[in-house]
Amino acid sequence: MTLKSMTGFARADGALGATSWHWEVRAVNARGLDLRLRLASGYEALEPRVREAAARHFQRGAIQVSLTATRSEGITEIRLNEAQLGQVLRAAGRARALGCGGEPSVDGVLAIKGVLEFVEADDSEAAAEARAAAMLASLETALGGVVAARGGEGARLARVLADQIDEIEQIVGAVAAAPSRSIAAVEQRLADQVARLVDVHASIDPTRLHQEAVMLATRADVEEELKRLSAHIAAARDLVASGAGAGRKLDFLTQEFNREANTLCSKANDIEVTRLGLALKSVIDQMREQVQNIE
Repeated sequence: MTLKSMTGFARADGALGATSWHWEVRAVNARGLDLRLRLASGYEALEPRVREAAARHFQRGAIQVSLTATRSEGITEIRLNEAQLGQVLRAAGRARALGCGGEPSVDGVLAIKGVLEFVEADDSEAAAEARAAAMLASLETALGGVVAARGGEGARLARVLADQIDEIEQIVGAVAAAPSRSIAAVEQRLADQVARLVDVHASIDPTRLHQEAVMLATRADVEEELKRLSAHIAAARDLVASGAGAGRKLDFLTQEFNREANTLCSKANDIEVTRLGLALKSVIDQMREQVQNIE
């Protein structure tokens, strides 16, 4: 499996008898799955089936599905959905009992979605169901187009992320091999610091001075941070290879990358290590921007 992005667009057309229709599906980034529907008047009853179809294809993203429909011939009839009207009136009565407003107006009630239905006067139940089935088949085509678009973009993102992970690994390796982390360099740095302290405070206790020097060296050591960064690199590669559904985990992992990079920068006691730490943070920020678009 490959990664999928959360952006895409597709459309599909269909027709049956005198009715033709057009679906458009747009997808953009979102923290969860947010389905927003805009269905042609008279086709509101399709909403549960449209939502079910979209949920089968997508795990995350803001998905907008729109349907337009036209009829080339025949007579359109307006019918009152008495069951829907009854629910609306009961809700209005309960609201009045709770002290919320007065009697609802007729035009206000009729304007509520689903109370009025626009149907073809010569439609039989079988014909309406056949048209709905054909419309939903067209919707599947549009949804599949968005899935394909998101997959193509996801493959590109996977390559970008792989390059960024490689760059992070190179920087981590450069920090690990930095001359300032060698035992000789640490010993010399500590010796210089101790010498300066002794020059200023000749009465410093040698034992206490040794303890402070050891603590200083321990605080400046970034070995644990480098090990955790290496583990995060391996985990990131596994997630990219695992494919769909890795977006949330990758987002969390970039936060962990950033935490270790911040600690590394705070511990840096050499200009070159500081430079590498800042470069690491820059790559991690770029990686996080890409991860925001992964499903």
